Amino acid sequence: MEEAARRAEGRLEAAGITLTLGGEPTLVPLGPEGLEWSVAADGPTKLPVARALAAAIQLRTWPGSTLLYCSGKRYEGEVNPRWALRLITGRHGAPIAPWPTPAATGGALTAPAGVPWLKRLGERLGVALAPLRLLDERDPERAVWAVPLTWDEEEGWSSGCWELPLEQRRLTAAPGPAGLRLPLEHFPDDLPCQLLTLEIGPGGFGAAGWGLFLPPLERQPTEQLLQAISAEACCPLTAAALAEPDLSGLLPVDASEGWEVLGLTADPGVLEVNLPVCDSWSAYRDWLRLIEAAGAAVGLRSWKQSEAGGQQGTGGGNHLLWGSRDLEQHPFFPRPDWLVGILRYFQHHPSLAYLFSGASVGPSSQAPRPDEALGELFDLELAYTVLERARGEQRQLIGETLRHLHADRSGNNHRSEISLDKFWNPGAPAGCLGLIEFRALESLPQADWMAAIALLWSHLAALQLDPARRPRRLHPWGGALHDRMLLPSQLWADLEAVLADLEAAGLPLDAAPYRTIWEWRFPPLLRWRDAAAPGAPELTLRPALEPWPLICDTPREGGFTSRFVDGSLRRFELLGAGALAERYALVLNGRPLPLQQPGPLAVRYRASALYPCFHAGIEPAMPLVLQLVPLSGSRAGEGLGPWPLAQWELEPEALSFAPVEPTPLAWPLAAPWQTGAERPCTVDLRLPPDLIS
Repeated sequence: MEEAARRAEGRLEAAGITLTLGGEPTLVPLGPEGLEWSVAADGPTKLPVARALAAAIQLRTWPGSTLLYCSGKRYEGEVNPRWALRLITGRHGAPIAPWPTPAATGGALTAPAGVPWLKRLGERLGVALAPLRLLDERDPERAVWAVPLTWDEEEGWSSGCWELPLEQRRLTAAPGPAGLRLPLEHFPDDLPCQLLTLEIGPGGFGAAGWGLFLPPLERQPTEQLLQAISAEACCPLTAAALAEPDLSGLLPVDASEGWEVLGLTADPGVLEVNLPVCDSWSAYRDWLRLIEAAGAAVGLRSWKQSEAGGQQGTGGGNHLLWGSRDLEQHPFFPRPDWLVGILRYFQHHPSLAYLFSGASVGPSSQAPRPDEALGELFDLELAYTVLERARGEQRQLIGETLRHLHADRSGNNHRSEISLDKFWNPGAPAGCLGLIEFRALESLPQADWMAAIALLWSHLAALQLDPARRPRRLHPWGGALHDRMLLPSQLWADLEAVLADLEAAGLPLDAAPYRTIWEWRFPPLLRWRDAAAPGAPELTLRPALEPWPLICDTPREGGFTSRFVDGSLRRFELLGAGALAERYALVLNGRPLPLQQPGPLAVRYRASALYPCFHAGIEPAMPLVLQLVPLSGSRAGEGLGPWPLAQWELEPEALSFAPVEPTPLAWPLAAPWQTGAERPCTVDLRLPPDLIS
């Protein structure tokens, strides 16, 4: 893979292109307990395990880096913003501030030493500080001070006096660091609203026993402040070295100009890792391997166990990002035709949207394809045509055109297979980062599997540099997209076509890792071959993908609504069915399956009764009883039809069809199952024969 990466990156470099990689793998505990590991974003166990992961990462890279607790996004229905831990260092891993090593770490700052320590910190900065003592009614034993502190490029550091009556010196009752709970409604209007907050005492938001909330500043003054804090904490002239404080605050808006940043964020059901910007595929792979090792050290992994005991993704995704360190040298801004070639190619190959994703796919998923969300191709084709004809620097046109089309059906342009909500949208926070985010990717059990997908993506970027290899029009998939192209055999055939395109362009990739992912994603439900008949065809059943319909908004406690999908539908594909038809019949729940039909064959069934759900009046089809009947030489009894050669049952949530003792079939058999006109590959067990047409 190293050689392949050099080949693809060499093509890009020859075209004057440097494409950075980013990622968002997600992790869960070995034994997840609590709502924070199923449906909720946060809970009592998530922040401690995130801090443990940050420490494990520091042991493996970036020694002396700084950990900053930040306030993250706030979502409707959630009382407080979600937290985000940021592990930060200078370029090439150089520490911003020389924190003591764990072996040399001392104790926490004590409350009596708090004010003198702040005054000495002010002396290091060249400014007199007058701390204001505040009361924390959640924990009266904790000592808290706040002091105005700001920085100006011409005047340097400055402070002021915050005079406040005793009855107003109270933190709010919200959880979190003291710097987020200040009574700022009483802050004087003539001072910049920038404060340094010191809190001392056990039981705070961290584990060090003391913490500092930094004022919102740009990167360079933040570096100066961190270095002064570190120097005062480690100063041998005043006291023994102190433990590194728990630091919190806001990430400077210009942090990317001189820092490397790794994020750990709370997301529903998972801990999300935001990788630093990677300048090469090998750097991206190395970070994935490091996160895998650090996660294992603290009891985290990139997959979870299903209720039936099998492996599945975390459910939180493993999004891949393309971008540039320097927006003025961004590779896509002056090359909209190249971007359109990539987008069209992805639309031509559904395996790129479905093969590496999670269980939830289709229009109601978190990463619908643009043609799924729009329902037709006209506007998408028109937009792509305009963009590929544009010349010159076109960041604004690209962003304004595609952000309305790469979105889900509700208009959310973050929920898209290829999301451009952070590409160029000046009206949105963090909307002008030049990022293209591939969201139809799931966390996988091995870091190298996820790295192999990123390698494939880099090769596709290099492939589309050649205008002759770009699709000229979008492909009208119609009903085949959610019928034939969601079957395992067809997804693999489509990916083989992608690999063949790369081979023809001089960008060969080994198919083995992708075949391994395919086998993991679609493990056999059943494999059978007649041992008494040499050369007999093999029957294999594999789980197929099924788009789950979106249920209407459902009220939740707290006065907000949630998106639900009906995940009760399942589908499996029969591989080798056509060859079997010459010797056998397959009877499913009393009806023969149409083995003789041309093309692939799949079965859709309802596995469970959920609430809320679509079609509440249709009962689950479980258990599924599959009987294999020879077409000649079968035993028969009075009033009975053929005797099955083999029989299997699939119970709810089971990993596979289990062999059972054959039972005779009633004769004559019921009418055969049929596929529908709009879904010619799929038998739907919910439909009686008179409704199939």
